[in-house]
Amino acid sequence: MPDHAILDRMSEIVTHRRPRLRAIARHRPGRSPRGLVATLRTAAPGSALALAVACVATVVGRILPILGAPVAAVLLDALVASTVRPVARMPALAAGLRITGGSVLQIAVVLLGAQVSIAQVLHTGRQTLPVMLGTLVVALAGAWALGRALGVDRDLRTLIGVGTAICGASAIAAVTPVLRPGASRVAYALTTVFLFNVAAVVAFPPLGHLLGLSQHAFGVFAGTAVNDTSSVVAAATSYGREATDTAVVVKLTRALMIIPVSLGLAWLVGRPAWNRADGAGRPDGAAPRPRLRNLVPWFLLGFLALAILGSVWPLSPGVRSDLALAATFLITWALAAIGLSTDLRALRRAGVTPLLLGAALWLLVSASSLGLQALFLGLH
Repeated sequence: MPDHAILDRMSEIVTHRRPRLRAIARHRPGRSPRGLVATLRTAAPGSALALAVACVATVVGRILPILGAPVAAVLLDALVASTVRPVARMPALAAGLRITGGSVLQIAVVLLGAQVSIAQVLHTGRQTLPVMLGTLVVALAGAWALGRALGVDRDLRTLIGVGTAICGASAIAAVTPVLRPGASRVAYALTTVFLFNVAAVVAFPPLGHLLGLSQHAFGVFAGTAVNDTSSVVAAATSYGREATDTAVVVKLTRALMIIPVSLGLAWLVGRPAWNRADGAGRPDGAAPRPRLRNLVPWFLLGFLALAILGSVWPLSPGVRSDLALAATFLITWALAAIGLSTDLRALRRAGVTPLLLGAALWLLVSASSLGLQALFLGLH
């Protein structure tokens, strides 16, 4: 058969079978039942190790509420990773740690939506919105500018900035699936934010009395300038009951900022990839409009849906408490997996510069919270 006839016949076969070839190309073994079972078997050892660390961290977090289970998991991971080095000894653990650190973390973010009441957000937001938005802008802009000036890695300064601006470990957990940073960066950001949470719990109540802040004013201050929920409650409880109630509502309202910030980060992270892919595939090189499902991570939609659902059909305090405990445990489990994958040498190479960034942001947010509140709401 002549060469040109062979080429024509091959072209005919490919054209005729093109839909079938596309179906084969789209097939992913991991999505079949057999592939899913294989994935779970591969993930089991690493996931079980992270689960064991999470259980111990949960006990430690209940004994030391100011520490909290997620941070306790990171600290335990540092101890285990530096002494036992499980991943180096058993490389098969890595797959399970990676899967747990991603999927479990996303489910935890969805459950966090049950803690947000849209009605409370609307009521409190009208009063405190200038303070919340102002401190958010100060923290994110400060992380970008000071982080660049100090030479802090982009992902690390983003994690520290988001953790300081919104809600500590929960915010870092929410943006981690979007940014996909290295495990060492997540561990460093969590540790940095935790240190200044502790500093806030110790320093803010005496500062509030020194400045003569009212119960409401201190609640707004704690709700906007302290990061983690447990630390907000710890700081406000020592000031008074009214301060605690105000601080918790402001803090939960502030948690909704996770959604626009994560969406913005998803767009910034995905834009270069979309442009590269489109430039290679379209003759005019023009960038297409990205699809909504590529722009909006599914877990953020779940977060918002659960918040709306809980506002339309209010959950009982017991159910809300159970979901909060479940979310905290899942975050602890996921962070345990991330921490066990941490490269401690990378943390040492990062040095103290990210810690200086965290300190600067903490001071900036605290000062801007008091300043904006004095300007818009009054401190007494």
